[in-house]
Amino acid sequence: MATRWPPPATLITVPMKALLVGADRLGNIPQVLTEYGISVARHVSGREPAAQRADRALPAGTELLILFTDFLGHNVMRGYREAARRQGTPVVACRRSTCSLRGALDACAVCRRDGTCPDIAPGL
Repeated sequence: MATRWPPPATLITVPMKALLVGADRLGNIPQVLTEYGISVARHVSGREPAAQRADRALPAGTELLILFTDFLGHNVMRGYREAARRQGTPVVACRRSTCSLRGALDACAVCRRDGTCPDIAPGL
């Protein structure tokens, strides 16, 4: 009888790495992200003048961009959205609250499942 390797119980899942933009403090946001299998690769508040003018390239390995819209200016948001679009990285935008984040992540999972996600090419 053939055995499966590795056994299903020992599969290791690697969390998706997200760049969080907006908000001075994250509060309970990292715990909510952990429930969805997402880890915080980096957090940028977006308030510093240097960060507002900087080239907005996403860090290597970023698999998801989360924008907290109630703490960001339009130019900062636009810059990060454009960087994510260039790299083919999905974007989730919401207010900085755990309820809003959960709703946005649930909606993102639905649109990825039914193929209507505007951030990824069909077939991915």
